[in-house]
Order: sequence, then structure tokens, then C-alpha cells
Amino acid sequence: MDDRITTGGGACAVGELAWDVVLWRRGRADVSACLLAGTAASWLLFYGPGRGYTALSLASDVLLLLLTVLFLWAKAARLLNRPAPPVPAMRVSQRAVDEAAALLRAALDAVCAGFHDIATGRDSLLFCRVFLCLWALSIVGSLTDFPTFCYASIVALLTLPALYQKYQECVDTYMRFAYMNLRMYEMVYERFSMKCFIRVRDCVMEVLKDP
Repeated sequence: MDDRITTGGGACAVGELAWDVVLWRRGRADVSACLLAGTAASWLLFYGPGRGYTALSLASDVLLLLLTVLFLWAKAARLLNRPAPPVPAMRVSQRAVDEAAALLRAALDAVCAGFHDIATGRDSLLFCRVFLCLWALSIVGSLTDFPTFCYASIVALLTLPALYQKYQECVDTYMRFAYMNLRMYEMVYERFSMKCFIRVRDCVMEVLKDP
């Protein structure tokens, strides 16, 4: 019971943090801006016009430069009796590992349960949702490659919800106006199609009546 409460509390905390980052609120705007800038910069670096790096080569070069600088700094500090570089002791706590494992397990259990419900025909609504999502992903995948799709999804996730929350009234007004126009055109099309159907039916009946 305590494990479930702890797992649920950790999931809620992670969810609130994610929503704060996505909506640029509660002092998380700097994190959102850094993620957006990093996403744009990495796309330009890897897939832009002047691309010359891959993710593996860039990570290797950065780590090589960082470790070389820290190593030479530490050696020079010993020889010159200077303070060593301020490198903190980096350790992963067991609690963080347990929480991450619990969240991953909960997500995998949900995916497996949904797959089982679809495979056994128990949840038709879930099947329709998954079918539409996979179909949309297939269409998008045929138009672009996977890395570009991931970058575009991250940029959209970090911009569209925040913009909608900021201009919600204006967006809702335009959406209602567009919906009313769509309904009006739909009614006009239905009336026009019904008139065409009636005329075609009358013409067919007249042709059939003639000897």
C-alpha cells in the first residue's frame, strides 16, 4: 500500500513538473526556453544546412574536451598548489532509481493492458483511438523522417499549449466561428445534394414510365 502511495505521489509530481514546463509556468519558463533552444540548435546542428555532426560524434567530442580540461586542470592544481576543479560527487540515489523504475513499470503495464484489451476485442473505443493514431503516424512518417518528426513534436509541445493558454479566448472565438460556418456549409450541401437526388430520382422515374 505504501509503495502504491509513493509511486502515485511520484507520478503526480512528475506530471505537474511536465505540465509546468510545457505551459511555461511556476518558474519553469527558463527550463522550457532552454529545452526549446536546445531542440532548435540540435536540429540545426544535426540536420540543418551546415550539418557536419552526428549525435554520437558530438557527444564524444564534448566529453573528450570536458574530461581533458578537467584532467589538466586537476594536474596543474596539484603542481601549483591551487584548489582542484569544483567537481561534485555524482551519485544516483536508490530512491531516484526506484521511482524511475516504478514509473517505467506503470507505463509498461498500461501499454500491455491496452494491447491485451485490443487483442482480445474487449475495448472497441481504444482500438479506434489506437488505429487512428497509428494511421496518422504512418501518414506523417511517409512525409518526413523520424528525427525531424521528433524535433517538430517537441517544438509543438513546447509552444502550442502555452500559446493556446495565453490566447485561449481568441482561439475559442475563432474556433466557434469556424464551426458555425462549417455547419452552415454542411447544411447547404445537404440541401443541395437532396435536391439533386430528388431531381435524379424524378428523371429516372420518368424514363422508366415512358414505353
